[in-house]
Amino acid sequence: TVIEPEVLAGHEHGGRAFSRMKAFDEKPTVAEVVSSGIAQRVAASANHYNLHSPPRKLQQLLDRSTVHILPRWLGFAVCLALYGLRVYIIQGWFIVTYGLGIFLLNNFIGFLSPQIDPDGDGPLLPTSTGDNFKPFSRRVPEFKFWYTSIKGVCTAFFMTFFSIFDVPVFWPILLVYFFALFFLTMKRQIKHMIKHEYVPWSWGKKSYAPGRQVHKIRK
Repeated sequence: TVIEPEVLAGHEHGGRAFSRMKAFDEKPTVAEVVSSGIAQRVAASANHYNLHSPPRKLQQLLDRSTVHILPRWLGFAVCLALYGLRVYIIQGWFIVTYGLGIFLLNNFIGFLSPQIDPDGDGPLLPTSTGDNFKPFSRRVPEFKFWYTSIKGVCTAFFMTFFSIFDVPVFWPILLVYFFALFFLTMKRQIKHMIKHEYVPWSWGKKSYAPGRQVHKIRK
């Protein structure tokens, strides 16, 4: 079949026109460009807020403070001293102070306790130099102990501004009861340490000079 040149030219012209119309249809409209720009700005603002939000800043500060053990505990001591000074000046909120003392004592016992109780079915702690070195793993790690303790002090300090927490109580009885509870709890913890022959800290694995005889602690 022979196609006339005029027909062929008409088809080519129509194809080019159709291509131009398709390209025109694919161009984004002004509304689409504006909405896309707004969406990008909103996403950038949200990302900037997530990077500079107070919780994110606090988490970054906590991450940086993990290696600064002494300054962290000095800050805790200052906060605890300020709380004690406030309670002494206002002469009240003794029940809050007692609750704070019990909370700190519970955290301290968790700090001294092993992560796996030797009385249970878990692996035992090493009892001689022939055993493999196992660093002491705490039930409450040092950083968590510090963080929860300072949060407890700050919460108790905040509670002293509300009279609803100022429950009338004879504070000498609370003081005597707290010291008795502290003594009994620490006595039980020390007995547990002596029974299973462990200490709540790790000095690292011992190294011996060549040719030096290693004497066992227990036979």
